[in-house]
This record gives sequence, C-alpha cells and structure tokens, in this order.
Amino acid sequence: SSFKPTISQTLANQAVYPVSDLTFNKNEDHNKELIWRLSQKLKKIKEGGGPKSVEKHHNKGKMTARERIDYLLDSKDSFLEIGALTADGMYKEYGGAPSAGVVTGIGRVSERLCMIVANDATVKAGAWFPMTGKKNLRAQEIAMENHHHIIYLVDSAGVFLPLQDEIFPDKEHFGRIFRNNAIISSKGIPQIAAIMGPCVAGGA
Repeated sequence: SSFKPTISQTLANQAVYPVSDLTFNKNEDHNKELIWRLSQKLKKIKEGGGPKSVEKHHNKGKMTARERIDYLLDSKDSFLEIGALTADGMYKEYGGAPSAGVVTGIGRVSERLCMIVANDATVKAGAWFPMTGKKNLRAQEIAMENHHHIIYLVDSAGVFLPLQDEIFPDKEHFGRIFRNNAIISSKGIPQIAAIMGPCVAGGA
C-alpha cells in the first residue's frame, strides 16, 4: 500500500499506543551514551595537539589558544565555541588537525560581544589546513551578519605546505579572507589582531 499517515494521524496513534517504559528507557540510555561520546570527543579535541605539545607550549611561557581566550573574556562561561568538530577525522595522514587548528567563537570582551579567532599553535604550529581557511571564513561571515567585533589571536606558521594547492585557488578559499577584511572594514566593524607568536605569510 502507498498509504502514508499524516502527522496528526501519527500523533493520534502515538497517543493511543504510547511508547512503552522499556522503549523509553532504551532511547534515554542511547541518547545519554551519545552525549557521553560527544563530551569525550570534545574533551580530546580541546587537548589540541596533545599533552606533549601543550607542555612544550607552556615551557615556552605561552598560553594555549583556549587559555588565551579564557584570559581575554569578561567571563569564560560566556564563550560560545563555534566549529569545535571542524576537520574531525580529516588529515589523518598528517596526524590530524583538531578543530582545524583554530578556535573560533563568540564571547564578551569589555561587555561587547566579539567573534574571537585564535590559532592553536599546538596543532602543527598553528599552520593553516584547507578547513582552517573555511572555518575562518565562516567566523568572518557570522561577524559581518551580526556586526560583532573580531579579535584575532595570531600564532601561526602560515599555510600547511603539503596541502597548499588546496588552500588558495578557489573563490571560497584562503584568499577570500582578505576580501572579507576589506568588507568588514567598510562596514565599520573593528578588527583587532594580537600577535601572540609566529605570524608567517597569510597567517598574518
């Protein structure tokens, strides 16, 4: 039969035949497990390049990207991270790139909502992968759409050279960032760059 019940009919049937307690409990347990897996994945991602890389960073007297963001914000609890799962499972042949090597999100600085873009130098010295460029572009778009100030915390070795042919050539690639810089400036939206470490080539 090709009969398909309407939404109202489906809801009516659910009212007559409610989900059993056993099914509900199974669904609840399943969703709790998914939430736990996500929390564990995010915990791993927030380690950046890993404990050894973070320790090496600290030994240089430097904060990690997320530590810098926490220090900058009026309250670290106000930070809404965007794109933490970017590049998840990608670039495995190069050791991976958690969060595409850049932390982006919205938080309050001096009581103003700001878009914050911070290179994670524990991930390949903050080098730019193709997805790093796309993530930066999205952060700029959100800032333009909402007229948020942008604060760049720069600590980057520039383009990841083994993949440079995938970073520059297309309209929605790395070069569009500079075009966006000009448009953001024309809209009167402040852009602030704090140089926290290497600032190589396009990483500037």
